[in-house]
Amino acid sequence: MVPEQPVHTVASEQHRNFAGLRSPGEIIFGSGQRHALAQVVQRLGSRAFLCVDPHIAGSPELDALTDGLRGAGITSGVYADVVPELPTANVMAAVTEARAHDADVVVAVGGGSSIDLAKVVSCLLAHGGEPADYYGEFGVPGPVLPLVAVPTTAGTGSEVTPVAVLTDSERRLKVGISSPYLIPTVAICDPELTITCPPAVTAASGVDALSHCIEALTAVRREPTATLMGERVFIGRGRLTDQLALAGASSIISGLHRAHAVPEDIRAREEVMYGSMLGGLAFGTAGTAAAHALQYPIGAATKTPHGVGIGLLLPYVMEYNRGACIPEFAQLAQILGAEDAEEETRARRAPGLVQSYVRKLGIPVSLKEIGFDDERIDWAAEQGLKSVRLAENNPVPLTVDGARRILQAAAHGDAQADKTSKEIAV
Repeated sequence: MVPEQPVHTVASEQHRNFAGLRSPGEIIFGSGQRHALAQVVQRLGSRAFLCVDPHIAGSPELDALTDGLRGAGITSGVYADVVPELPTANVMAAVTEARAHDADVVVAVGGGSSIDLAKVVSCLLAHGGEPADYYGEFGVPGPVLPLVAVPTTAGTGSEVTPVAVLTDSERRLKVGISSPYLIPTVAICDPELTITCPPAVTAASGVDALSHCIEALTAVRREPTATLMGERVFIGRGRLTDQLALAGASSIISGLHRAHAVPEDIRAREEVMYGSMLGGLAFGTAGTAAAHALQYPIGAATKTPHGVGIGLLLPYVMEYNRGACIPEFAQLAQILGAEDAEEETRARRAPGLVQSYVRKLGIPVSLKEIGFDDERIDWAAEQGLKSVRLAENNPVPLTVDGARRILQAAAHGDAQADKTSKEIAV
């Protein structure tokens, strides 16, 4: 049976007014705003170290940015050997070059890997050591070097979040460093930089951004003690993050299909990047949950792009959570076009509507399509639970059995059928 919606007591209604938010000190959004970089960096330092996506290196866009820095009297060093999934060896190579440059400000120009690299480089330049010294939450002891993030994709939201994800080369595992000190000092979000993203990247990154909004909106609601913000980096949902997540989902849904089909449509690109930024702000405080926890082992086993795995799993996780998220799912379904009068009817349609939306972007609907072996479901369920901070953030307790049911439903590839609720609900 589907989990019953929790009964909200007077106390829990009061908790609905709790709001917390972690964000950059400054956000600059809009077409052409990348040209503000020199002015921004000039306030923070004089020796900039740029972590740049390889496909940006040597481009007219990057040349214009470095020319602007030079004109402002800023010396620039460029590191363009960023590797996807960010192996720790890649991090240390960048740190070595940044130290040789005597950097006093770090700039990221690129996708999530470039921004996460810049975060860890800023940390190690300020505090020394190796990435492993800072794994987990609140491991960064103090402020890092000033950091400016200029995203060239719309998906990770890393330009506004306190998290850096990398691959531990020895453990062969994805690991995270989570600290408010890792939030970039300034985020400059220019949708024009996303126009050259290939359709597949636009789709995967956009779906990832949508998942950030949905999981932040439906994250667990914790007791708002006076110490909560200092105890967890991901504190669960609150009034501010709810508003950001809903607005972000609406922007992404309105623009992503068009941005995928017509890459040069700047208005569509603006909607998707704006929604991605709002989603980053939402989940950077509220956190993500089961879909992200389960994608880690699925992605590791299949080498599937993160956004593709997330988009595949999200509808099944939504079914698992639906009984605890009726109002939120009803709002999402309405954004996706549902006109049903009854709130519960709209909520019931939400997982299928999300699946239909992402399917039109080429996202698979079953684990079989991405080459995942059904015999590894138990393994993946157990591995997913090891992402404790994500599993604990789910609105319905995520158990190994619950994770197994989600993955079994995803193996069948049918989130729209009524039977799916019965298969995966607890």
